[in-house]
Order: sequence, then C-alpha cells, then structure tokens
Amino acid sequence: MAAVANSQGSRPPTHFSSFASLLSTMPKRKREKNKDQKEEEEQGEEIADTEPQILNGGQLHELLPQKRHYRQRAHANPFSDHSLTYPSSPSEIDWTLHYPHPRHAGKRVEVADIGCGFGGLLTALAPLMPDTLILGMEIRAQVTQYVKDRILALRVAAAESTGSSAPSQIGEEDTLMTSPTREATAISSEDAAGTSIHATASKSLKPNLLAGTPGGFQNISVLRTNAMKFLPNHFHKAQLHTLFFLFPDPHFKARKHKARIISPTLLAEYAYVLREGGLIYTVTDVWDLHAWMVEHLVNFKLFKRVEESKLREDGKGDIIDAALRGTEEGRKVERNGGQKWFAAFVRVADEE
Repeated sequence: MAAVANSQGSRPPTHFSSFASLLSTMPKRKREKNKDQKEEEEQGEEIADTEPQILNGGQLHELLPQKRHYRQRAHANPFSDHSLTYPSSPSEIDWTLHYPHPRHAGKRVEVADIGCGFGGLLTALAPLMPDTLILGMEIRAQVTQYVKDRILALRVAAAESTGSSAPSQIGEEDTLMTSPTREATAISSEDAAGTSIHATASKSLKPNLLAGTPGGFQNISVLRTNAMKFLPNHFHKAQLHTLFFLFPDPHFKARKHKARIISPTLLAEYAYVLREGGLIYTVTDVWDLHAWMVEHLVNFKLFKRVEESKLREDGKGDIIDAALRGTEEGRKVERNGGQKWFAAFVRVADEE
C-alpha cells in the first residue's frame, strides 16, 4: 500500500524509530486527578477538620486511617449473600468486645445508625451521649473496617491525651489494617407541608473540643451486618431509643424500591426493636426518597411524625445538627450546594 503523501508531495519524516520514542520527546503533561480522587481528598480533609483535635502536633491526623486504603463500591445489594455471620439471638452477643471500658459493663446498645457509612455520625454523637452505647451497622466490608480503625485511633488518641490506657479493641477478630500512614501506637427551614428543608449552610458541625472528650469514644462501635435481614438478631424487643437512617441508597428504579431501607415490612422490625417514645431520624438529599419514607412512616400505626422545632425545644438540637451535618455524605451535599430533607418520628404505644 502506497504511503500517504504530505502537503509537499513527499513522505512524512521518519526521524523516530518507534511510537514509544516519539512519545518520549513529547512534553509531559501533569496527570489530572479524576473525580473520585478529588472527592476522596476533599472528604479526607473534612474528616481531619471536623475530627476532635485531641493530640497536638498533628498526631491524631497520623493515627486516623486514610480512605484510599479502603476502596469500596458506593452501595451493596442487600439481597445478595455477603457471607455474614450473625447471632441466632441478641443474648449471644458479647458487647464487651465492642465496648471494653469498665464504665460500660453490663450496658446494652440503645442507639443504632443503620448504614453508618464512614462513621461520621458515630464520632459526632459520641461526646453528646457519653454514657449511651451507640452502634453503627454497615454491610460493606472495607467501609466497616475503616470505621473500626477510625474509632480505634480516636480511642488511642483520647487515652493518650488524658494519660490513661483504656482498652481499645473492637470485636473478637478485629485488627487494624496496615497502611503507610498509620503509627504503631494505633494498634496498642420548614415548607408548607411541614417538611424540614436544609440547604447549604455556612454553619458547620462544631468539632468536639480537644482533650477530655466525654467518653473517650469508648461508647461507639461498628458491626458488619445486613440490618435489613438480621436486625432482630442483634437487638431485644424495645431495646433501642433512637434509630438513624441517614442518606440511604435511594434505589431510583421502581423495580428496586423493594430494596429501600424504609418499607412496610421493615417498619415492623424497627417498631419491634424501638421502645415506646423512641425516635427515628431520617435525612436524605433526594426528594422522592424523602416523600417515600415520610409516606410509609406516617401510614404505619406505630409511628407518629414529630416536627423538628418540637425536638429542638426538647433539647435534641445537637443530635439533629449531628444528623444533618455530621456525616461525610451530609457535608458533601453542602459542598455541592444541595438540599437535605429531614424528618423524625416517635414510636407510639402498641394498640390493644
């Protein structure tokens, strides 16, 4: 096949022996970071900014795990077989493996964050409820491990800041993942319908202040499980006083709505583990999902909606702020100028 002539009618110059040698002479361009890399760095910076600055000189930042070592898909199929181990009844669980501090001996978990993600709500609630055991439940393995390591780092930092040596284990077989950044010490407004809408706010969640954080993060833990299948296996009847459902998977397609975390079948289980007077908090940045959750909870006879203003009057303002701004997803929505819809419901007495 004849060579293609250039504009001067001659063959193209052949100064380069190969394509590789041609590339070697081209000016190198700085590789741009993709969207995921940029988002990960921004989230990492936010975690560092909002995490309690317990240690001086940036030592806490060195202890905290880095997300790049815990790669995981954004969502998991709750109907898939995830090879999970679960107790046949709540009595089989030894909670001292999750909450080893002597001050929590004999206590039961009373607050659960369903689908806790990277643990932002857990760390925000820890000093607000220092005497209450709080559990995050997450189905993704790598994300669960990240939260475990994050809590362990905070426990170690809190213990060192006070000169104590409080236990810092989480779970029977849980160990810290090795990463180059880890230190060895880490091992030892309302609308007409009454819906609360929260647009981007300049006010951010106040960081827990310095040394002496109440509870030393010994009151929070995380468990890998599928809450849609095994929630009654972990909690006794009327054991919990608060449940959080923050930024759950919206499952946009109609055929996927059965996988939403709020559904008539699952509401019966939530009513079972939640005591009379207990609260359910929901937050999402998807209006359709918000409307779905409100509709199903309002139509369920054992739950009654309670307005945000009433909760704040009752002293729940800090908890509401933590739910709205304490999670990584919540801060991401604010960063992107989005809106968040909040709703809360109280567990009413069983009908006779």
